[in-house]
Amino acid sequence: MASWIDYLFVFVLSLPLLCNSLYFHISETERKCFIEEVPDETLVKGNYKTMIQNKQSDQFLPPSQGIGMHVDVRDPNDKMVLSRTYSAQGQFTFISHAAGEHVICLYSNTSKWFGGAKLRVYLDMQVGEHAVNYQEVASKDKLSELQLRLRQLNDQVNQIQKEQNYQRQRERRFRDTSESTSQRVLVWAIFQLVILVGLGFWQVQHLKKFFIAKKLV
Repeated sequence: MASWIDYLFVFVLSLPLLCNSLYFHISETERKCFIEEVPDETLVKGNYKTMIQNKQSDQFLPPSQGIGMHVDVRDPNDKMVLSRTYSAQGQFTFISHAAGEHVICLYSNTSKWFGGAKLRVYLDMQVGEHAVNYQEVASKDKLSELQLRLRQLNDQVNQIQKEQNYQRQRERRFRDTSESTSQRVLVWAIFQLVILVGLGFWQVQHLKKFFIAKKLV
């Protein structure tokens, strides 16, 4: 029977997969970037909504036609995964093909704002099974409630396995980095020791010659 530690472990692994909702302000030509750590072969969905500042009322209102958002996504290998211009409100999706930090950048597709107004962008990131619309899946595949629940559980288990594999990869990289650093520190310490011993030997020889030259010994 699983202990409470097992359930806690699964819960902690699931935390990075939960949705992250926020909003931010961008000015003309400004670019905002975020880092999302994603396992490989994982669906990522971003829902966004932009509103433009009304400087007279100091409120943020729906923008006029022509204002949209451009989204760039780069994977850990700095390869462009997504680069596309969207409308003022909508969603973007991509599937990660490499585990690690994905850089997601958003900026306005126009520089013709009036009076230097700012944009407020609401962004909701969903990763893994949280990015799947299961109502659409049930309607498309004609699944019963039980079948749909089994599909959700299966997706959750698969996502947790991907997250565990990703954490193992991170642990392996960290261990390799630590071992490499330890080796370099050891080599540097040995090098310093050799230099000190050599310098000490040279000083002894130099003093010996000095005393002999002064006929002190």
